[in-house]
Amino acid sequence: MNILFPLALGVSLTASVALANPPLREVTHVREGLITAGMAIELDDNCDDVSVRLLRGLMFLSGLKRHASGLGYSDSAIDAYVDDDVEKARLEAIARARLVELGTVTGQSESYCTVARAQISQGTPAGRLLR
Repeated sequence: MNILFPLALGVSLTASVALANPPLREVTHVREGLITAGMAIELDDNCDDVSVRLLRGLMFLSGLKRHASGLGYSDSAIDAYVDDDVEKARLEAIARARLVELGTVTGQSESYCTVARAQISQGTPAGRLLR
């Protein structure tokens, strides 16, 4: 019986931590990571000279999921956040706005290439996802 009490306490504490977590959209590391990935994809989509490093990108996204899991978020909560179309649109808008701040101009692929090359050479998080 003594073994059951610590086990029950551990399960109870884990459930409490999960309940206390803010919505995933408020977890800076995860949100900023998804914005970074969105920036890299947008640069790849608009500049033929660069491409997303697929394996590195998958590892990056897997790391974000591990981080969220480590904070106590369930797989279903993470999937629901990632699959939420409204949140996806919001994050894409932020990524595009940041790229505009860096110098991209819609319809001008060379501006995306210039920003992409700068991100790569500066070793920024988005730049590390590109080649």
